[in-house]
Amino acid sequence: MNEALPKANQTNLWKNLSVQPPFDEAALVIKASTDPTALAALYDVYFPRVHKYILYRVQDIQLTDDLVSQTFEKMLTGIGRFHPQQAPFKAWLFGIARHVIADHFRTFKHQLVPLIEQMSDHKPSSEELAIKSEQNLHLLSAMQILTDRERDLIGLKFAGGLKNRQIATLSNLSESNVGIILYRAIQRLRNELSQKESCNE
Repeated sequence: MNEALPKANQTNLWKNLSVQPPFDEAALVIKASTDPTALAALYDVYFPRVHKYILYRVQDIQLTDDLVSQTFEKMLTGIGRFHPQQAPFKAWLFGIARHVIADHFRTFKHQLVPLIEQMSDHKPSSEELAIKSEQNLHLLSAMQILTDRERDLIGLKFAGGLKNRQIATLSNLSESNVGIILYRAIQRLRNELSQKESCNE
């Protein structure tokens, strides 16, 4: 997928489009069905969010890359059928990502591989990168205490940037239920992280 939609300079992409950030997402999506530049702009905007969301869910870097690729392939083939009046593009795209993840787990019954094992040899080039990497590892490790549903909702909220109402629509939960689950999951994460900090002192 990365070959089909090369990572381009976003500044140049926005100059080539009639929409400028902040952009009219619906107009950009309509344009993307026929204009590769608009499609690349959508890819640039949403790739980091989708990648982060899927990584939260599967906690495996290589698997994440594969599932992100599948998500954008499905977006590419289905963008002509997207209707902005039915749902925001972001919710539609994260719905695709959720289905790709569910299909993967249904098909392969994949066991989660902790991200920590894959990144243990990572040697950042500066102290700041080392601290950031350690914080991310602690967070991903702490997320293992959460249920799949809790990881899903946290991923949609924080990696995907979706609002509780959009998450409720995608997950077939009420908006208040989404808020409660998120609140409790965040509390559990905070407790887990603070316990790990106490143990490291």
